[in-house]
Amino acid sequence: MVVVMMTTPSTLPSKTPTPITSIPYFPSNPKSIILYQCKTLMDLNQVHAHLIKTRLIHSPAVAGNLLESAALILPDAMDYALSVFRSIPQPNPPAYNIIIRGLTLHHSPREAILLFKHMCQENVVSPDDFTFCAVFKACSRLRALLEAQQARVHAKAVKCGLMSSELVENTLIHVYAACDAVEVARRVFDKMPERGIVAWNAMLAGYAKSGCWDEVVGLFLRMKEPRGVNVNDVRFDDVSLIIALSACGRLANLELGEWIGEYIEANGRSRNLTLMTSLLDMYGKCSNVDKARVVFDQLERRDVVAWSAMISGYSQANRCSEALDLFHEMQKANVEPNEVTMVSVLYSCGVLGAMETGKWVHFYVRRKKLKLTVTLGTALIDFYAKCGSVESAIEVFEKMPVKNVFSWTAIIHGLASNGEGKRALELFHLMKEANIEPNDVTFIGVLSACSHVGLVKEGRAVFLSMSKDFGIKPRIEHYGCMVDILGRAGFLDEAFQFIKDMPIEPNVVVWRTLLASCRAHKNVLVGEESFRRITELEPAHSGDYILLSNIYALVGRSEDALRVRSQMREMGIKKSPGCTMIELEGVVHEFFSEDDEHSHSKEIYMATEEMIRRIKSVGYEPNIADARIDAEEEDKVVSVSHHSEKLAIAFGLIKTKAGATIRLSKNLRVCTDCHNATKLISKVYNRKIIVRDRNRFHHFQNGSCSCNDFW
Repeated sequence: MVVVMMTTPSTLPSKTPTPITSIPYFPSNPKSIILYQCKTLMDLNQVHAHLIKTRLIHSPAVAGNLLESAALILPDAMDYALSVFRSIPQPNPPAYNIIIRGLTLHHSPREAILLFKHMCQENVVSPDDFTFCAVFKACSRLRALLEAQQARVHAKAVKCGLMSSELVENTLIHVYAACDAVEVARRVFDKMPERGIVAWNAMLAGYAKSGCWDEVVGLFLRMKEPRGVNVNDVRFDDVSLIIALSACGRLANLELGEWIGEYIEANGRSRNLTLMTSLLDMYGKCSNVDKARVVFDQLERRDVVAWSAMISGYSQANRCSEALDLFHEMQKANVEPNEVTMVSVLYSCGVLGAMETGKWVHFYVRRKKLKLTVTLGTALIDFYAKCGSVESAIEVFEKMPVKNVFSWTAIIHGLASNGEGKRALELFHLMKEANIEPNDVTFIGVLSACSHVGLVKEGRAVFLSMSKDFGIKPRIEHYGCMVDILGRAGFLDEAFQFIKDMPIEPNVVVWRTLLASCRAHKNVLVGEESFRRITELEPAHSGDYILLSNIYALVGRSEDALRVRSQMREMGIKKSPGCTMIELEGVVHEFFSEDDEHSHSKEIYMATEEMIRRIKSVGYEPNIADARIDAEEEDKVVSVSHHSEKLAIAFGLIKTKAGATIRLSKNLRVCTDCHNATKLISKVYNRKIIVRDRNRFHHFQNGSCSCNDFW
């Protein structure tokens, strides 16, 4: 603040004094007053008036200080800076540089470039290296590659003999990279006789911005190479290491990432939070999440970026329970989540079916009035769809201000997996009307929608439309969807022929899809052939044997069914343990078949026995074909009664209010016995039960299922 002396006439002591501004001492070099004591535009006005009065304004250095204060330091003083600049008879290069920088800073890069053109056209003053740095940055802000080239900014720098300036070259690399001309930036970089760390980092950053991760690693390895004693050795700084770690994460280059980790430790860089967060993020992206956790636990301070990186690492590794546990720790630490945190948490909630935690995230977004970005909105859609809450998913979709192909694809997939095939197709048509071009993943969702509701004609049309109308070459997943569409509808021979005519080699998933359809339609011949083709490609797993055994059992060939089961036992093939998850009051509970590890185990088994007794009274009969293979004959009924799904439902019945929806998530396909039992439970207890199995959703209500008994 400018020093102000106030004088009050002694004859009027009772009146409020009128302040009179005076500057008793004004140094010959008033730089400190102008740059550090002027806090407002009024302060600057006072100083400016004094400079005019004392004619110090005619000093280029003093005028430059005044311009710098108005253009670069004080807020909302750019117009004042321009008026001062225009009043200078012959501005020197530093004055031009300040105004060009100020215009760029205040979001007027186009005016900055125009001023540079004027400066060159008038030939009043020659630009210096700082001028070119300033105008290059203006081009970068404007992403004006044409300005940088066609306006001959670069050519002008060459003509002025300033391309040998390291400062200009570094800035030029930056602007070309910012304008997506990374190849041109590399040519400038390669022509530099000497390159300092700024040049290397500018080139690394340019490659990273363009997603050229292999080039980042290649350039970093060049930095890492030993050099001769007469060559300037380039030492990595934190910026170099952070960019290189990002590339290692993207490319899953754990070897180089670990070397960087060792370098950080050996050179005492581990106190840099940003650098250490990049290291743990790299470990997470390289699927070494335990090493990432070691780094996380060693951090002296953890900001939201560090917490988010660790949670993201767990979610990407599908260790979703640990991701949610860490998120709860983050809340206890009073660290507010950001968008990255919430997207990772929503993904984990979707995988686990953790509805309450995901709803809390959505509530947080609304309470904080956070912008519903494409990324966050799409994550919410995916979460609600994976929890079977279709209406909530649609509500989020409709409220999103901006939607891209991923948002549309997420809602189409969500509707398809929840048995809302017709609504999914309606949205697909709306998507095309909105001129959002579908991608290959979109078509997987649309074909799945046709499959789940038996729309064979529509499915055929969509499949042909992929390549004909959108130029998308079908992948193995699209062929698998077509096999499912045909097989579900009972066109097994056509599905079999479709597989034989495929232009690409069918995989086991395609044959398993056909095998599942054979079970639904009791087709032994095609089922046996499908099973044979599976075993040719890889050893059949337990699910394949069980499907074939079920086909035999459904057509009355019990001896063959038992033979298949015996083969499983002899070959040591065990059925994967069924695991069902249910979230209650923010805690995810896991149940395994015949599990007695739960803290409420005794209460749960009592509720299960009561549940089985009640559904038996309305016609339920256990299907012992779904019992454990190694169970004794007399224990088979007990075995199927204690499947993980039934235990989880019983726990939900005793821990939730009457009439509340029960939501489950299961790691395997729902077995026939549990499917039949759950239909009756929904009727007897008047509950809606939503089960997500490995393939799809089942919405049980009033004794029926949304899958129409086909899954």
